Amino acid sequence: MIKKKKESASFGVIGLGRFGTALAITLAQAGKEVIAVDRDESRVKELRQYTDYAFVADTIYSDTLKEIGIQNCDVVAVCIGEKIDASILITMSVIDLGVPKVIAKASSVEQGEVLKRIGATVVYPEKDMAVRLGKRLISSTFMDYIALDNSVEIRQISVPESMLGASVMELNIRKKYGLNIIAVQNGHETNIEIAPDYRFREGDVLVVIGKIKNIDRMENDC
Repeated sequence: MIKKKKESASFGVIGLGRFGTALAITLAQAGKEVIAVDRDESRVKELRQYTDYAFVADTIYSDTLKEIGIQNCDVVAVCIGEKIDASILITMSVIDLGVPKVIAKASSVEQGEVLKRIGATVVYPEKDMAVRLGKRLISSTFMDYIALDNSVEIRQISVPESMLGASVMELNIRKKYGLNIIAVQNGHETNIEIAPDYRFREGDVLVVIGKIKNIDRMENDC
């Protein structure tokens, strides 16, 4: 087990379904220390090529989690959305062990509300994927987004042909739409210091922050 925290953050992933497995592998491949826990031995064996801390636990209770070392993680994700009772009990156990940040997967709004009330940050993977797909189908320029609250987003937008060759000053996106450009990406390059005379080129991706309705309006105008 991970006995004590290091300078780099350590993570726990409880539940190795498709979501949990993908999350654990992503973190491990990024060089992070990951504790992975599941009842299914075959799933745990699959993770052992990515982390030395993959454990089979027939019963995932507080004592078991403490023995494994979950309490030493900086962040723990409970990825058991389908079994609501298990999800809530395990999330409570992890919080009681003093983990600074606990993220819990939910498959319904009702489950999510309970998890929030006991102190977890809640994610809805299927809902988020559906929203992303819907936005992609609606807009030809949409690439990805981060929701900050119900009305504000950070969104990636592929620069449309109508904007190519125009400068930031000429388009005046801030005045026209109330949006701030926080970065321009092109290939593997990201520019966060965008000068007013910067002219958009083919392959540019705008990263903007603002109200959802204003971002939608800009995309519709393009």
